[in-house]
Amino acid sequence: MTARAQLLLGCKRGLLGVLAAWLCLAATLSQANEPRIERIEPLITEGQLTLDLDLTFELGRVVAEAAERGVPLYFTFDLKITSPRWWWFDRVLVEATLTRRLTYNALTQQWRVATGDLFLPVKSLNEALAVLKQVRGWPVAPSDRFEKNQRYDGRIRMRLDASQLARPLQLEAASRSAWSLASPWTPFDFSIQQAGPTK
Repeated sequence: MTARAQLLLGCKRGLLGVLAAWLCLAATLSQANEPRIERIEPLITEGQLTLDLDLTFELGRVVAEAAERGVPLYFTFDLKITSPRWWWFDRVLVEATLTRRLTYNALTQQWRVATGDLFLPVKSLNEALAVLKQVRGWPVAPSDRFEKNQRYDGRIRMRLDASQLARPLQLEAASRSAWSLASPWTPFDFSIQQAGPTK
């Protein structure tokens, strides 16, 4: 092999190495920016199974600018809880959703995070996102729906609910990836322990 051929081969290998490194970096950054549910804690509170959640996500520029122009954004949590059955498909015990609305009033320059008719006013978009990244005490089902000492499987995700946007924005969201904000389904399991005898 001539010196020139060796040089060309070395350059090709170097370029392939740089390309592979860039692809790995792009994949890592993509995963880092992907919304994730970091913590799921099932709790029994006053006869209800409730959930506490912690999330990480960031709004892209297009979505953040739309919010700053006063476009309401809807963030929906989808939950499914099943009971495993070895002889058939798992039995679905709970299917629930929780929707939180993020709005900005340009006249008062105030952000609001609302769940149903209840809302929390905050001063900035960052504060509003901090509120959205935590869910506390979400009641999902009566605790007597679950048998004691039996394992139940759950999965949950969070998504930017484009179906609740105004019609023109729904069409834009359907055609632009900037609006496709959703976490993967995150699994968890739990059981309700039988109380021991009191002494």
